[in-house]
Amino acid sequence: MSNLTKNKTAAQYKRAADKCRKVFQAKNSDYGSAWRILRTSSLTDQLFIKASRIRTIEEKKTQKVADGIESEFIGIVNYSIMALIQLELGSGEESGMEDDELMRLYNEKIEEAYRLMQNKNHDYGEAWRDMRISSFTDLILMKLLRIKQIEDNAGQTLVSEGVDANYYDIINYAIFALIKLEENHEATDHD
Repeated sequence: MSNLTKNKTAAQYKRAADKCRKVFQAKNSDYGSAWRILRTSSLTDQLFIKASRIRTIEEKKTQKVADGIESEFIGIVNYSIMALIQLELGSGEESGMEDDELMRLYNEKIEEAYRLMQNKNHDYGEAWRDMRISSFTDLILMKLLRIKQIEDNAGQTLVSEGVDANYYDIINYAIFALIKLEENHEATDHD
C-alpha cells in the first residue's frame, strides 16, 4: 500500500470521525450523558435497530423517516463508542459526566479504532475499498449478533475475541461506509 493511499485513508477517516464527534458533542449538549444509565446490552440493541434500519432502506430503496443512511452510520459509530465507555466504566445511575472527561474517553476510543484500522489495512491491503456499503451493513449486523450471543453467555467465549473487539470492528465498518458514501456524493457532484 502506497503512502499516498495511506494518507488518503487517514484524511478520509479523520473527516468521518470528526463528523461523528461533532454529532456526539451536539447530542451531549442537548441531552447530557443520560445514556450512561444504559447497560451495554441496551446499547447493543440500539445498534441493532440502526443497522437493521439501514438494511431495510438498502433493500426497499425507499424510506419514510427523514434521517438517512449516513446519519444512521454516524449513530452506529457513536453508540459503539458509548458501549466501549460503558464496558470500561460500567453503567451508572448518575447520568452526569463532565464534558472534558467524556470527550477524553470518546477520543481515546476513536483513536484506538483508528490504530486498529491502520493495522488491519496493513495486513488486508485496504480490501474494504472494493466492498459495497451493503456489505458493511451486513458485517455490522453479524458483529452485533455475535455480541448479543456473548452477552447472553455472560461475556464468556471459548476462542473468540471479546465484545470490545467487535465494537471496534463495528466503528471501523461504519466509518468505511461513511467514507464510501462521501466518495459516492463526490462522484455524483462531478457528473
